[in-house]
Amino acid sequence: MTATPAATPPGNPVPTPAESSSAPSSASWEDLVTTALLGTDRRPPASGAPGRPAPVALLDAAAVATVRRRAGLRPARAARRPERAPEDPRPALPAAAARRLATLLADRSGGTSGGRRGSSPDLMELLPQWLAAANTHGYAAPSHTLPALLDAARGRTDLRPAALAFAGPRALWLARLNPDWRFVLRAAPGGGSALPDAGDAEAVGRLWREGLFAERVALLGSLRSRTPALARDLLASTWAAERAEDRLMFLDSLRAGLSADDEPFLEQALGDRSRNVRTTAAELLSALPDSALAARMAVRAAACVALDRMGDAPVIVVEAPLECDSGMERDGVVAAPPAGRGERSWWLGQLAEAAPLGVWPERLGGRTAREIVALPVADDWQGELHAAWCRAAVRQGNAEWSRALLGSPSAPEAGGPGAVSLAERAKLLATLEPAERAGWVAGFIATHGLSEAFQLLGVCAVPWAPPLGRAVVDALNIARDAGSYPWSFSGVMGLAERCLDPVEATRLEALLAVPDEREDAAPGAGGYWAEAFQRLAVTLRLRAEMTAELGAAPPA
Repeated sequence: MTATPAATPPGNPVPTPAESSSAPSSASWEDLVTTALLGTDRRPPASGAPGRPAPVALLDAAAVATVRRRAGLRPARAARRPERAPEDPRPALPAAAARRLATLLADRSGGTSGGRRGSSPDLMELLPQWLAAANTHGYAAPSHTLPALLDAARGRTDLRPAALAFAGPRALWLARLNPDWRFVLRAAPGGGSALPDAGDAEAVGRLWREGLFAERVALLGSLRSRTPALARDLLASTWAAERAEDRLMFLDSLRAGLSADDEPFLEQALGDRSRNVRTTAAELLSALPDSALAARMAVRAAACVALDRMGDAPVIVVEAPLECDSGMERDGVVAAPPAGRGERSWWLGQLAEAAPLGVWPERLGGRTAREIVALPVADDWQGELHAAWCRAAVRQGNAEWSRALLGSPSAPEAGGPGAVSLAERAKLLATLEPAERAGWVAGFIATHGLSEAFQLLGVCAVPWAPPLGRAVVDALNIARDAGSYPWSFSGVMGLAERCLDPVEATRLEALLAVPDEREDAAPGAGGYWAEAFQRLAVTLRLRAEMTAELGAAPPA
């Protein structure tokens, strides 16, 4: 049976097979889309069958191109297969710990959205602690959990250091295959490339001269942690040719392993063209009490502060600098004060902050730090002087002065004799040993409650020492008895879930029952407190189970 060809409209001859196959192939899909958007009058198709109207030829070409795209790509040369993932020599996780990790990574609750937190633990908040414990044991991450682990670290920057340490070398291998995990390459030393050994002088020099900025920063940090002198000499070799912003970043790496050997280089940096570089160099030198800059600052600061014995009791008198000369500016003193700050008080604070704290006992009658802080200061200079001493104690890591400035935690004034803010108190506490730090914060909570203690709790070692844990639980119990809602203490509750020693769970059993509500209590507050303590107790038991699982013998 012979098919009858369809009638052909006048003026539209049927194209030959050769014309039909060649017309659409001469233009890419992007060219066809551009022609359609502009119109065939403004941009005729690049090719088409002779005699075919331009719109029809465009549609013919688009039809053929669509079929071709749906049919798939033409065969091409196979791409190079990725290299095998590196082996991870660390021992495998115990089976129970591996199941726990999968549960933690699968949880996406993140807590409830309102002030009420519910009674179920937030598993994602326990993941950082679990990772820290697993890294302490030296376990390797199970391969099947790596994608979820990297996704979690991608969304939470606080997880990244511990997560990448746990993921090991395979995290870099995966990051090179998936652009979503590119942050792993940025976080790895040298951008994921292997850094040369410190003993390979040629490779070290070549990377320092030719490497990318991130690679050079990583190289300098790596050398500084192992061979500080080599890192400093490497930086000095190209210092004059570096950009100002790069010099500042490189100079900051000298904080690690800072010693008197760095003084000549830092003294040279005091004459740098960049004010930020000069300020950073001066800050580093002032952290070296025996440096020449510290001695110069001691002379300047001592000239401004003296002891007046003329009255009934000795008083500290202050005469702030009258000007900021070129020598002070070279040593890091910023001449222009911030808005709302007087020039002379601004200069005085910088001098007292940079001067070694050891200069003051000799200057002020041989008194100890505690005795000096207790002295009255004339003309309302006490706040400025004590604040500068706080910054000096933190910069120089001086525990004696930190104790004196913190004062007694049970003092009526929550600010202590010298600390003027919670942030400064937290920094001063960081210079003390963990046990002493926890004891001071426990005393502070016992006297002043939890309303101002959140920032101080953040600098205490985890798990909290028994005195601190008992003080927190007792303060929460007092807050419950006061009849208010627990939501204003949700931050402390969250910290307690992560930082309280799990053995404290037994002390919480008496707090799980709903108490009798006082007449002046908020409606339903007792039930909400019971729910909050239930959540805390369950979380502590869960942390105890996690610790036991990680301590179990791994599979052979």
